[in-house]
Amino acid sequence: MQVQIVLYDGFDPFDVIGPFEVFAAGSDYLGGDLDVRLVSAEGPRRVVSGTRGLELAATAALDPALDGCVLVPGASGPVAGDPDEGVETIPVLLARAAQSELGALLQKAFDNSAVTVAGVCGGSVIMAMAGLIEGRHAVTHHLGLDLLDAAGVHAVSARVVDDGDLVTAGGVTSGLDLGLYLLDRWYGPRIAHAVEELFEYERRGTVWRNAGREPVEA
Repeated sequence: MQVQIVLYDGFDPFDVIGPFEVFAAGSDYLGGDLDVRLVSAEGPRRVVSGTRGLELAATAALDPALDGCVLVPGASGPVAGDPDEGVETIPVLLARAAQSELGALLQKAFDNSAVTVAGVCGGSVIMAMAGLIEGRHAVTHHLGLDLLDAAGVHAVSARVVDDGDLVTAGGVTSGLDLGLYLLDRWYGPRIAHAVEELFEYERRGTVWRNAGREPVEA
């Protein structure tokens, strides 16, 4: 199985590195059966994050035909500011990514029944801005839930939301929980638990799914 973690200009480093570490450790426990790589829509290149100019290298182009998972991180930068004055806020970075070639490639990934598309933090906002998840259930950082609602997405206030071939996580550190949940979903609890023990980290919260009884208002 292939996990492709997408880099784009202004990405949030922890949204990338957290899941990357989880999947890499899971791959070790699986004897290498899981391949994780950093990709970009444009192909191999150095990509500058939104945090202090930190760079990571995309080693390949995003290939939506590969079976497995495509993971889209959020962006890092100022929350407020005037774009007309050159301030690249997080919403500006996310919108730019959504309007780039990445949006079309993500559409192809959704069209591939053998691919799960995942988002951490603002990753789901990119999908929403690209018009890819209207009517779906998803989560993002709590400051961006209104952006999902505005795009016709059913925003859920949960740490991880499983909507079938779309799995999303909230703010920054929830990328760890998303990675562990996907390892559990794909390979079972033993692999996920082994990674939890290695990292001395336990998943938080209940994974929300559109299933089961509705709670009664108290």
